[in-house]
Amino acid sequence: MASVGAISFPRNGFDAVIFDCDGTLVDSMPAHFEAWRDALAVFGACGVLREDVFFAMGGRPSRDIVLEINDLYGLKLDPDAIALAKREAFFKRMGSITLIDEVAAFAESLRGKVPMAVASGSSRRVVEKTLQQLGVSDWFDEVVTSEEVAEGKPAPDIFLYAAKLLGVTPMKCLALEDAPAGILAAQRAGMQVLAIPMTIASRKL
Repeated sequence: MASVGAISFPRNGFDAVIFDCDGTLVDSMPAHFEAWRDALAVFGACGVLREDVFFAMGGRPSRDIVLEINDLYGLKLDPDAIALAKREAFFKRMGSITLIDEVAAFAESLRGKVPMAVASGSSRRVVEKTLQQLGVSDWFDEVVTSEEVAEGKPAPDIFLYAAKLLGVTPMKCLALEDAPAGILAAQRAGMQVLAIPMTIASRKL
């Protein structure tokens, strides 16, 4: 497992907890970054995604990231084709992903005590395979992805929908997030937000 250092987790003041997946619950950002580089290289765009840009766009749906890359570099990459290639490249790298110790321990401590959900900008197939790979699928009552809402992070839709599925008002939800887009989305949803710092492994990309 990866460690993020000392985090002060609240023990009360919320009726449900919603976790981002990549970079928050799971140390998978290095694998996602390499998958992006693999996918872009296939379409002749090798090296266009810098590390700082990648992390700045963390939490956003793959199609939105491709559109942003097109705008940044004047490219005409097919968002759907790149997103599919990136997903398949990530699946080949799933053996390297791990849970983030402190966040996973917090989630496990709440099992059966409060409703919990995962709210991710990734696709449902990616999120479900990630949770299954790490053996934590049964920890969560709901999984919400960018495919289930009109707008992905930083819009609040994912968090609002997760709260609705859990049957808890957004103001009584605690959201755990690492990426700027996700933090902003949770804040816009009116939730309490606990920012998770970048993992040590991710810093070494």
